[in-house]
Amino acid sequence: MPSELTVHAVQQGPMAFTISDGAHEVSVDYPLGDGDDDLQGMTPLRLLLASLAGCSGSSVAALLRRDGQPVDRVEVTARGQRRDEHPTVITDIDLAFTVYGEVDPARVEHALTLSETAICPVWAMIKAGTPVTSSFTVVKV
Repeated sequence: MPSELTVHAVQQGPMAFTISDGAHEVSVDYPLGDGDDDLQGMTPLRLLLASLAGCSGSSVAALLRRDGQPVDRVEVTARGQRRDEHPTVITDIDLAFTVYGEVDPARVEHALTLSETAICPVWAMIKAGTPVTSSFTVVKV
């Protein structure tokens, strides 16, 4: 049975909003012009990248732990190329994972594949309209 997810956004400034799900809040903002560095939160597109980084990173970490891999932590850098014309959508995304621990690289590759194809809903939604590439590095600690 499908479940409904709800958030509520309240305007806080010209382009700033506080968004809540009832238990947690995030702030988003958008610059009105060049040099507008006094933002109250991430831009919506950066928040989209943050959602993808968090979703994919947590699923990779959980899959590695479930697989018995001694992962200390996972870091994810999400880079998106944004076009200049409106709408200024992200045209492609690159995810760079750094996995810390005595982890088997083949298991990391497998976890990335599962995250993309079966576990991370954000990745599944985004890749339908935007190319997403991924790479990883294992740092032995």
